Amino acid sequence: MSEITITDTDQRRAADQLLDVREDFELTEGMIPGAIHIPMGELNARLGALDRALPVIVVCRSGNRSARVADALTGAGYAADTMAGGMIAWQRAGLPVA
Repeated sequence: MSEITITDTDQRRAADQLLDVREDFELTEGMIPGAIHIPMGELNARLGALDRALPVIVVCRSGNRSARVADALTGAGYAADTMAGGMIAWQRAGLPVA
């Protein structure tokens, strides 16, 4: 697991899986277009929604939860990174949200 920048995430998001682990109520602030939403607490039950063959970039509000999830995914055999700064940094940079 490594921490990648919002710029790296923006460049990789067309080819990699973006996993948003925020809670449902946090999505009112917007999601990165194309992201898969699985709240952190539901991840174990919904791992099948992720393609093990594709890298995963994990996103949360500030980067704390996503780092824990990326570590867990790496331990489960996924190639997973966390986006530094989370959605706060993404939106502050003016990058697209849906």
